[in-house]
Amino acid sequence: MKLVIVTGMSGAGKSTALKMLEDLGYFCVDNLPVKLITKFAELAYAPNSELQKVAIGIDVRTGLTNVNDALEELSTNGYSYDILYLDSEDDVLIKRFKETRRAHPLTAHGRVEDGIKKERNILSYMKEHATCIIDTSHMLTRELKAQIGDIYSKNKDYANLFITVLSFGYKYGIPSDADLVFDVRFLPNPYYIEELKAHTGNEKEVQDYVLQFKEAGMFLDKLEDMVRFLIPNYVIEGKNQLVIAIGCTGGKHRSVTLANKLYERLEKNAKYGIKIEHRDIYKDSLRK
Repeated sequence: MKLVIVTGMSGAGKSTALKMLEDLGYFCVDNLPVKLITKFAELAYAPNSELQKVAIGIDVRTGLTNVNDALEELSTNGYSYDILYLDSEDDVLIKRFKETRRAHPLTAHGRVEDGIKKERNILSYMKEHATCIIDTSHMLTRELKAQIGDIYSKNKDYANLFITVLSFGYKYGIPSDADLVFDVRFLPNPYYIEELKAHTGNEKEVQDYVLQFKEAGMFLDKLEDMVRFLIPNYVIEGKNQLVIAIGCTGGKHRSVTLANKLYERLEKNAKYGIKIEHRDIYKDSLRK
């Protein structure tokens, strides 16, 4: 029997996550009062139960008083469980509440910011004890679905870390959410090769040109080595999102090529969520 407790910040995607787990064959119950968690687990784990995979949604709407006691009781009774915690940055949550015109459950007639602050305090225990934390701040719904599928369908053992490998152009500004920034303008620019100018780093012609220089391979080797050293240390320190930004002049050729290659290296046998994103790849074309 597989038991997953889904919780996290309001607006971070808990309901969406439960729907995705339901699509994966989980029997899902949302808004279950904390007092009923142990009783529900008893029914699910009973020898005659037909349930094989169960997901329970709990959050501040039903109250989380004594949730630590309920979880300790589950462990004492021998019921194993995972905690899936959905999180997002405060400014993203505020934007989502405003777009949907919803009130925060803790401040129905007050400011959303105040409700978020209260909710983080209440959920601190759940986040601290989470098996998996997914930050949905910069995720598309399909990306969240893919990550949940990897964890709960393909049974990948993810660390609580989601990595974004991001290419960008310096002339459009350094990404404000970047944790690590690397400048690859030291490499020859395909922009000045007439037959490559209109192409991008997603295409073989440009990739072959960029990667023919030994400095490109050396850069990738050194960068991969450093990132692989940093990842477990970031996980130990509780970091759950890492944005690695690779920039060139326009964000179309060199940065895209090297970001793609770094993503391919890190994605192999990854024990963390990872995606590739090219922020500025088509901006030159749009400006013309």
